[in-house]
Amino acid sequence: MIDLHTHSTYSDGSDRPAELARRAREVGLSAIALTDHDSTFGHEEMALACAAEGVDYVVGVEVSLRDNEFPKVRAGSAPGPRNVHVLAYFVPTNPTHPVQACLAELRHDRDLRNVELVEALVARGFTRLDLEYLTAMAGNLHSIGRPHFARAMFELHPEIVGPRTASSWNQLFTDWLGDGGQAYIPKASMSIESFIESTRDSGVVVSIAHPLVNYLDDAPLSSAERVMPRVLDSLRERGVAGIEAYYGSHDESARALMARLTRNAGLIPTGGSDYHGSYKQDITLGRGRTGDLCVPDHVLDELRAAHADALPA
Repeated sequence: MIDLHTHSTYSDGSDRPAELARRAREVGLSAIALTDHDSTFGHEEMALACAAEGVDYVVGVEVSLRDNEFPKVRAGSAPGPRNVHVLAYFVPTNPTHPVQACLAELRHDRDLRNVELVEALVARGFTRLDLEYLTAMAGNLHSIGRPHFARAMFELHPEIVGPRTASSWNQLFTDWLGDGGQAYIPKASMSIESFIESTRDSGVVVSIAHPLVNYLDDAPLSSAERVMPRVLDSLRERGVAGIEAYYGSHDESARALMARLTRNAGLIPTGGSDYHGSYKQDITLGRGRTGDLCVPDHVLDELRAAHADALPA
């Protein structure tokens, strides 16, 4: 069993890499990928910790990119840009590499967006919330993510958002921070194609995170058979190698469907829990939200083969 989608304190997870590696061993993971948002800053600490715990480790990252081929359609409004979460594996950590330049650009965009989000929330009554509070919580300015905002909103303004529960936490993202929420700030405009171009000849393997969340919008799961094949074919043609079919917040039927559609498209069905520690209390490392996630070990073998194929001869 492996988990290829996890977050640490270097982005919006609550666990230090050493704690994450220890938990991985305790739950029986043979391999883990650290996929913090927009950075590989946790790489050295995670590599050392996984080596000490006897857990295989993959250098990863999660980024938010624009898919201009499939505009987002909402009932009653004009089509808009579609932001897609993308996972990349075997990421070069050399700070001069083009991939790292892309990550630096995305972090800069995140910093600007966080300033805008603070201003939007203060204007809507969250007057005790500021960047200083968020930075102290996250450990540094660049690690601030939406879970830090959500935690601060519950801690500083329960009179607006109510007490924190698993349900109210998820509802807060719907009402305030998520796409369509009252304080939503659009994400970066870097395209999937631009990011993939930066990975050329580096061996990076790109996979689309939680594809049904990214592309199905508000349509029912039954529409995936109609919608997703065209999306998957397009992504493959643009250089994407994998699809996170085994996603920790989907049930078994959705995972099985996506695994089949991914195989049909000639792509690798990747998977992970999207673990954030205490920031997402209903998601367990390796087992996901429903507790029955089990990403097979052979997925990593396939990713390693794709990594080798992507390296210069």
